[in-house]
Amino acid sequence: MKFVIVLVACIAMACADNPNAADETLRYDSVNTGVDGYTFGFETSGGIKHEEDGKVIDPETSGIAVRGSYSFVGDDGVTYTVNYVADENGFRPEGKHLPRA
Repeated sequence: MKFVIVLVACIAMACADNPNAADETLRYDSVNTGVDGYTFGFETSGGIKHEEDGKVIDPETSGIAVRGSYSFVGDDGVTYTVNYVADENGFRPEGKHLPRA
C-alpha cells in the first residue's frame, strides 16, 4: 500500500509541474473493492489518461499487485504511453519511448 501511495504522489507531482495542470477533468472513476483491491482512472482535456487496478495478493502484509497505464501528450505533440506492473518484484514500466536493458 505504501508503494501505491508513493506512486500516486509521484504522478501527482509530475502533473503539478505540467503546464496543462489547468486542464479540465473529463472523467474520474474510483472504486474501492474492499479487501480485494481497487480500481481508478481519469482523463483530462489536455490528453492525460491514467487507469489502474490494484489487487490484494497477501492480506496479512497488505501486499498489493498493481497494473496500470498512463499517457500524456509531450511537448513534441506525440502521445506517450507507459504500461506498468508493480508488485512484490518492484515497479516495471514499459513504453516505446523508454530505454530497454
